[in-house]
Amino acid sequence: MELKILLDIGYFIGAVLFIFGLRQLSSPDTARKGNLLAGLGMAFAIVCTLFYPLETGSNNYLWILGGLLVGGTVGWIMAKKVAMTDMPQLVSLFNGFGGACAVVLGGTEFRNAIVHETALSNTGLFILLITIFIGGIAFTGSLLAYGKLQGLVNDKKVTFNGHTYLNLILLVAIIALLVFLIATGAVDQIWVWVIFVAIILIYGFSFVAPIGGADMPVVISLLNSFSGLSAAAAGLLYNNQIMLIGGILVGASGTILTLMMCKAMNRSLMNVIIGGFGSSNTSAAKGAVGDQVAIEVSINDAAIQLYYAKSVVFVPGYGLAVAQAQKTCKELDDLLEANGVEVSYAIHPVAGRMPGHMNVLLAEADVPYPKLLDLDDANAKIKEADVSIIVGANDVVNPAALDDPSSPIYGMPVLEVWKSKNVFVMKRSMNPGYAGIQNPLFFLDNTRMLFGDAKDTLKKLVTEVKSL
Repeated sequence: MELKILLDIGYFIGAVLFIFGLRQLSSPDTARKGNLLAGLGMAFAIVCTLFYPLETGSNNYLWILGGLLVGGTVGWIMAKKVAMTDMPQLVSLFNGFGGACAVVLGGTEFRNAIVHETALSNTGLFILLITIFIGGIAFTGSLLAYGKLQGLVNDKKVTFNGHTYLNLILLVAIIALLVFLIATGAVDQIWVWVIFVAIILIYGFSFVAPIGGADMPVVISLLNSFSGLSAAAAGLLYNNQIMLIGGILVGASGTILTLMMCKAMNRSLMNVIIGGFGSSNTSAAKGAVGDQVAIEVSINDAAIQLYYAKSVVFVPGYGLAVAQAQKTCKELDDLLEANGVEVSYAIHPVAGRMPGHMNVLLAEADVPYPKLLDLDDANAKIKEADVSIIVGANDVVNPAALDDPSSPIYGMPVLEVWKSKNVFVMKRSMNPGYAGIQNPLFFLDNTRMLFGDAKDTLKKLVTEVKSL
């Protein structure tokens, strides 16, 4: 059997493993297995690619092995050391690296066309330009997203009023240059290419600049789809089936997830594409401050109410991840269930800093997947709950999203925890959440505050419940 046929079979096996792995990732119960399957698929793809130079007679194994060693070592170290709170930043960097690879591949093919004086067809030139375009946006956009999530970048310092118009101007300039390059076939006009790439890199940065606060999970998902599409474009560039299939799978799944996130945020995809949503408006919600006072509850009183409740709903947020309190939360969950209390978890689609952030945290603590309720099911359960416990969440439980048109998050579907009989809010302080706005929930008659580190507070609740 010819070598190429064997390589194609290996690529096919890799693609099938990608698909089955992606399917398994749709549920926390099977996500780990899905990740292993997808990793095995990538191993098939890499091994088969190592033999492709034998088909062409080229000898670039030193470059390949060097890339494998450097990339594998860096990836292993980053994955081992990353804290769960920094997982969104790691995802952003990986998205950016994928986009950067596409830009480098496009630049390499452009260089080859000049050095070897090879004429590119309009189709080939278009694919080359699209590869650089999508990859460039994913690269600089992901770097800025990383800076925002890491707290290195102040939203107010990278955006201004009318920023959307700048993005539109840059996009029009990119499209105009793309059309010019295809129409003229100006492969040898290096200055045009330099301007084209420079504007794309600036646009990627500017595209993400006005997006902030509670909208960051949406942009993370969108940039993930961009990195996949850039890989697919590179697959077309090199006529490589596994790159094309893998890129399409990542791009398609990222796009679907982005649409789901947009629906959860009550925002249109067009606003995401033009970078005109989620501005970093930090105006306070109406009636959230002033003479109102948040009422605290003692650990003992909170434990008694939880112990004698029939139904308790935990609402996890980024504060749960910061405190690494998921296992302590599960310990309290087990104690309550042993006492006959029905316990569930309300998961908002954009809770945390990336899609699925809370699901990953709770899966790490072995919380059964059926206990994790999506937005609609959670709101139905909350209405029947004796107690809703907010563990580090803020913007996703803000009633201003429903009744205050002046709020930056107005129109966003939220978890309506105030409809339960009692609400306990675990927070370090009265400071606003990631969106930068105050939460009127803290001042409602049925809300009580539990100030302090979430993990320490949950430990104290566990001790009190055990003593009852």
